[in-house]
Amino acid sequence: MSTATPSSRHWRKPPFITNPLLRWGILIGCVVYAVWALYTLPFDWARIQEGMSRAQRIFSGAFPPSFERSELLIEGLLESFKIAILATLLGLALSVPIAFMAARNIAAKPIYLLGRGLIITARSFHPVIVAILFVKAVGFGPIAGVLTLTIYSIGFVAKMLAERIEEIDWGQVEALRSSGTRYVAVLQFAVLPQIMPRQIGLAMYQLDSNLRASAVVGIVGAGGIGATLMNAFGRYDYAFALAITLVIIAVILVVEAISGRIRRNIW
Repeated sequence: MSTATPSSRHWRKPPFITNPLLRWGILIGCVVYAVWALYTLPFDWARIQEGMSRAQRIFSGAFPPSFERSELLIEGLLESFKIAILATLLGLALSVPIAFMAARNIAAKPIYLLGRGLIITARSFHPVIVAILFVKAVGFGPIAGVLTLTIYSIGFVAKMLAERIEEIDWGQVEALRSSGTRYVAVLQFAVLPQIMPRQIGLAMYQLDSNLRASAVVGIVGAGGIGATLMNAFGRYDYAFALAITLVIIAVILVVEAISGRIRRNIW
């Protein structure tokens, strides 16, 4: 006769780290490191306290938002759309061949390593850093933004496409290969149809992401609505800066809703 109580038969999810000494050691180590980092970082508390009063002046000067310079706002917003669309198209055009190069199941090892190296390089730097480099190279303006977001698009789209290629149904590839079909035709008729839904979904997502990023890289001189926002702050026109910020949020919400609905229908 079993003497187990109901509580002893209750199932509990096992911990992620089964060794209690290791689990508590990692937890204590993280807490100690966080305390040490906060203690050693050079926080200027007096400056932070002064910054609170400056922030209060900025926010008080930003209300109500001013749309008097709406032509500048619309011009910057349209430029951001142009930058995002061009960068997305260029990024997709370059991402597809790089993704084929970076797929282990269809590329030779030297080509695979080259493709992975290109993806890793594109993903290694934040878009703001890349934007600063391109602003220094080609000057202020939208061309720097397009080049920056093209690199940004390659880093994400090529990686995701390469992973999707590695997950394809290999039976279709073998069927065409057994009939003597050329390599390029195999890619065209056996691989591309399988990754096309993912590619369309990634294109919509990257367009949405590039639109958001264009507002960020514009702050360092890469054109778009970010440059308009930075100029507003430079003129201490906080009311206009708040209007720009509200428009950016509204546009991104609309684009996010549209692209999200399209992605759900595709995937």
